[in-house]
Amino acid sequence: MQDFTKLQVWQKAHTFTINLYKISSTFPKEEKFGLTNQIRRASVSIESNLAEGAGRNSNKDFSRFLDIAQGSAFEVKCQILIAKDLGYIENSKSKLLIDKISEVSRMITSLNQKLRTKD
Repeated sequence: MQDFTKLQVWQKAHTFTINLYKISSTFPKEEKFGLTNQIRRASVSIESNLAEGAGRNSNKDFSRFLDIAQGSAFEVKCQILIAKDLGYIENSKSKLLIDKISEVSRMITSLNQKLRTKD
């Protein structure tokens, strides 16, 4: 068990979520219960699963939560592309968000590989 707030990947995921919330606040009002809600929930899921996994007692359990966080990262990436294609996010902001979520995704993969070699 470890303090999840000390994990660099959690810190990056948290910063990403805060930025995504700010950007998604400009989405059309009719998307409040659609894409806005979905993209926010998926983003929060990334850091929440990192936190929950860090609180588990085994690397195997932590790894399972990292797999879930990784799925949520891919979900967010897809939703960013949808928002961009619908004109809700300008191209430069969507590129920045994709770069940031890709970095988080790579960090999750790296941490997961390290955990799996310890078992």
